[in-house]
Formats: sequence, structure tokens, C-alpha cells
Amino acid sequence: MASRIQLLTSKNNMTYDDFIGEMRKRGCSEPTAAKIWAGDYEKFESFSDNDIYLSNLRKAADVLRVKTGSLLPR
Repeated sequence: MASRIQLLTSKNNMTYDDFIGEMRKRGCSEPTAAKIWAGDYEKFESFSDNDIYLSNLRKAADVLRVKTGSLLPR
């Protein structure tokens, strides 16, 4: 099953390499960007404002041109 990130990138015709490259430009490490791509962050129930995952999700939202809330688990 594809992660939310993968679904959104496919809608934007963005490849894995494109996503990782854009995340790296925003200061995200490649291993962390790969985890976000894979949807590892989706396992968390709640996020605090200072959570590193939320910070990286904000970067991903910027890359995908969506609001951060659309990436959070429901």
C-alpha cells in the first residue's frame, strides 16, 4: 500500500528521486526523507509542535504544495 506522500507525488508526476532531492534542498537528511516517503511517520498517533517528524512533514508539504494537515494520519 502506498503512503500518502507517494499518492500525492504520483498526482504531481514527481518521482522518488525528485522528492528526495527537494527534501534535501530544504535541509532534510536523505534517510529521513526516505522514511517520510515510505510513510513511517504515519504510525504516530499524536504530534507535538516541536516534533522532528512534524518539522519534516512541513518540508514535505512545502515540496508537494499541500497543507501539512493533509499529510497527518486521520
